[in-house]
Parts: sequence; C-alpha cells; structure tokens
Amino acid sequence: MDDKAHKFKLKKEDTVEIIAGKDRGKRGRILKILRDKDRIVVEGLNMVKKTKKKRSQQDRGGIAEIEAPIHSSNVMIVCRKCGPARIGYKLTGNKDPKTGKTEKKRVCRKCGEAL
Repeated sequence: MDDKAHKFKLKKEDTVEIIAGKDRGKRGRILKILRDKDRIVVEGLNMVKKTKKKRSQQDRGGIAEIEAPIHSSNVMIVCRKCGPARIGYKLTGNKDPKTGKTEKKRVCRKCGEAL
C-alpha cells in the first residue's frame, strides 16, 4: 500500500450495511474510520472476543467483546429512501467562502437523494 491515505466516501455516523463476511446483511453506524488501513469500525458488528488484563483492584479483567475493524470494500452506505446504494457527488452552485471551490454534495446513485 502506498504512503497516501485513501479518500473515503464514507463518513463517521453514516449508516452502512455489511455486504460480505459473517455479518452479511446487518446494518450499523460507523464509529471510527482507519484511513491508513482502509478499514472502518461499525457499531455492534464484527464482534470479536479480546482478553483484557486487570489494571487495578476495582477493574475486572477477563474476556471482553469489542468491534473489530472491517474492510471498507465490504460495506455499503444505506440510503433512507432505497436501501444500500453507491455514493455519487453533485456540484452545488454555492462556492465555499474559505477555499473558493464549488461545494460537492453526496447523493445516492439510485434515487438522487442527498446522503
């Protein structure tokens, strides 16, 4: 993999559906995006057991279930109108006052609804 981080179309808090793997068909919110590894962490999905060491007297060690990262190619964003879909961009006429560039809006490729 090269040094540059991959440009993600997905954002934190987006609702996604898993399209491959043990949790195929399940939906959840994105909690974290790991750009350098091209992976995302989805709330309540791809759960793995991890052993935790006891850190203090009150803290309990043992086996905890946590969300493991999943590759971004194995998820698809969910459109409120039509379900899992691909992301497209539409240029709005507005210009960003800071950069001077025209603003881009994420849209569903199936129905054109803003995401």
